[in-house]
Amino acid sequence: MAATKPGRLPGRHRRLPESQATYGEVIAIGEFRALWFGQGMSLLGDQLAQVALAILVYNRTQSALATAAVYALTYLPPILGGPLLAGLADRYPRRRVMLVCDLVRALLVALMAVPGMHFGVLCALVFCVVLLSAPFSAARAALLPEILTGDRYVAGSALQNMTNQAVQMLGFAAGGAVIAGLGPYRALALDSATFLASALIIVAGVRRRPTPAPPGDSLSMWTTMRLGAKLVFGDKRLRTLVMFAWLCGFYVLPEGIAAPYAATLATDAIPTPVITGLLMAAMPTGTVIGAFAFSRFVSPSRRLHVMGWMAMLTCAPLIACALQPPLAVVLVLWVLSGIGGAYQLAANAAFVQCVPPERRGQAFGLVHSGLLAVQGLGILIGGAAAQTLGPELVVALAGVGGLLTALLLALLWTGSRAGIIAKVRAEAAASS
Repeated sequence: MAATKPGRLPGRHRRLPESQATYGEVIAIGEFRALWFGQGMSLLGDQLAQVALAILVYNRTQSALATAAVYALTYLPPILGGPLLAGLADRYPRRRVMLVCDLVRALLVALMAVPGMHFGVLCALVFCVVLLSAPFSAARAALLPEILTGDRYVAGSALQNMTNQAVQMLGFAAGGAVIAGLGPYRALALDSATFLASALIIVAGVRRRPTPAPPGDSLSMWTTMRLGAKLVFGDKRLRTLVMFAWLCGFYVLPEGIAAPYAATLATDAIPTPVITGLLMAAMPTGTVIGAFAFSRFVSPSRRLHVMGWMAMLTCAPLIACALQPPLAVVLVLWVLSGIGGAYQLAANAAFVQCVPPERRGQAFGLVHSGLLAVQGLGILIGGAAAQTLGPELVVALAGVGGLLTALLLALLWTGSRAGIIAKVRAEAAASS
């Protein structure tokens, strides 16, 4: 009698194959295209506006401090108001929240484009514009899992991640040339138009949905924020996933001190500004490569298995900077770090699995605010330390701290991932 293959034995259950979504499959979904195009257009306008504001403020004040203060306003509002306003994405229809935020921001940026605007008023307008990005981003992040289910969510997130990185590099690279031709006021007017265009795209491409919160839920924003914090930080799995997200405070630090690091590598052949640009582009380049490979060639459940190793990869290459390697080696190390950052796709997908749909807006808002805070704090500490220790050693120390933290998180994640992996496998098999 012929031997029976182990996989064919009676009563032996074979694991169903996991379906991996393709980018073409995701782009074919009209509502995703609307969010994708609107986000890309609005982000490009924001990059131009940041360059325009820097030029405008410096031309009017001739003060580096004033210019830096206005730029700092792009980080402060989401940290302060994000946790409070993000709950609006759960209390009202998310499509409506996005539309209102886009329209109000279009009006505020249009006011910023008025020549001769008082400096204090300009700062207040910048603060309000950035503050409104908190409920918009929370509504958009909470809406995406409703549009993209299963592995489509990871593929769509990867596509957006790559697009955002490309748009940011394009916006900063071309911003100076565009503003030289248009002038800062017209560039701000163009940014206002991108918000209007985003609103029109949402109206045309995203369908109406009911309010996520259950009927009769009329909790105050403070109560909603408190309950959201209890949800996110009271659950071991969610708490670990949030820490994975905030790990970026270690590995984004090199970008914040790219200019002083470049000064240590500059030569007559390659000046400091060129090296600074290369260094700042290295990690985003790695992120694009990693996001594509991770979402395209790694199965949904396998991503959750290797997430801890990928998180360690984001920080481990940075330790080698203590050896003061040449520019080519530094670029390779930073690209590798960016590739490891693709683990955020898996962490984000697992976070969505664990959060109730009606609380996603608040949960995403809290995580996003903390993300900005750890990035800003990491860069601030790194900049201060680099003045005395040197940029190479500071980057290496950030790598050591991040690697140890990632190792701890990987151990915590190993003990709590089983339920999420089973759920991901079931969804992947159901969509195959």
